[in-house]
Amino acid sequence: MTAFKTLDDIADVKGKRVLVRVDLNVPVADGKVTDATRIERVAPTITELAGKGAKVILLAHFGRPKDGPTPEFSLEPIARATAAVIGRPVGFAADCIGEKAASAVSAMKDGDILLLENTRFHKGEEKNDRAFAEALAKNGDLYVNDAFSAAHRAHASTEGLAHLLPAYAGRTMQAELDALEAGLGNPKRPVVAIVGGAKVSTKIDLLMNLVKKVDALVIGGGMANTFLAARGTAVGKSLAEHDLADTAKQIMIEAATAGCAIILPSDGVVAREFKAGAASEVVAVESIPATGMILDVGPKTVEKVEEWIDRAATLVWNGPLGAFEIEPFDKATVAAAKAAAAETRAGKLVSVAGGGDTVAALNHAGVADDFTYVSTAGGAFLEWMEGKPLPGVEVLKKG
Repeated sequence: MTAFKTLDDIADVKGKRVLVRVDLNVPVADGKVTDATRIERVAPTITELAGKGAKVILLAHFGRPKDGPTPEFSLEPIARATAAVIGRPVGFAADCIGEKAASAVSAMKDGDILLLENTRFHKGEEKNDRAFAEALAKNGDLYVNDAFSAAHRAHASTEGLAHLLPAYAGRTMQAELDALEAGLGNPKRPVVAIVGGAKVSTKIDLLMNLVKKVDALVIGGGMANTFLAARGTAVGKSLAEHDLADTAKQIMIEAATAGCAIILPSDGVVAREFKAGAASEVVAVESIPATGMILDVGPKTVEKVEEWIDRAATLVWNGPLGAFEIEPFDKATVAAAKAAAAETRAGKLVSVAGGGDTVAALNHAGVADDFTYVSTAGGAFLEWMEGKPLPGVEVLKKG
């Protein structure tokens, strides 16, 4: 049983005005949405509520407007894109509070869908101003948060509203929370985490939290070079944060204390220049040439990673193992992703992945749809992995 109030906890929504916080912060070019993934993610909640006769009023932010309403940050074109995705008309109101919003809401019939203008056109949104939250609440009877990706921010439309109206998690939020619970909250063991990316400095809290929760931690990408250097391995011209050697050592000590195995590269794919198709060679990490850069982990390391994936019951993944965006330095990430996907398809593994580069890497490998859950939440996913409470989630808890 979920610890969060969901749509299943609402007795009847027919005729009710339901304020639904969604993430419609999608890429737009020439007035058209170029990637509708986030709209597709929230479509089930919107259509379920509308199908049950609710008046569905969508709240969202778009971009980072600095000085109030500006055409480039208007949600109007996104209303049209949302209608195209869900196959239903979506109205639009030129403000999210005040007379324009109130008159548009009062004109709604049961089952109608309305998108209100960008919440960030008002300073009170990011300040979590109570008066602004109360102005939003005037247009609703219930509040549903379906924007996990904004749940790490205590803003008026993500946290403040939940104190003013009966509050519930939407279907996308529910799926995300259930997946994250399966990933780190109450996972099947052994649990293996893969953490990659360029810099240790951006993931210190993440690594410190993970070593206490997982059975094995695979460290790849540029950050692995920092760990190798910290233990005295010369990494040539590889990207490494040598000033964080003590931090890397501390993380390894914490891991040993917690009984978490740290898996670092034993070999690497080395090149003299960082460009597509650059001449490269596989070298043991103890033999990295002074002029070389490690741009991917090598085949022996991949073999070890695959062994850990095969042994795992749960896999949590954030960050690629190498410079996956440039061939041939994508091989390790693709191989590990395919191994995890095969184990997941076979029903042997719960696989949860998230973060922008990770999603891109799994799409590149062609296996994103095979993972148990792939989070598009970015900052919220990272803060969850760091063990931090998310304001927009905490207010939805039962009890």
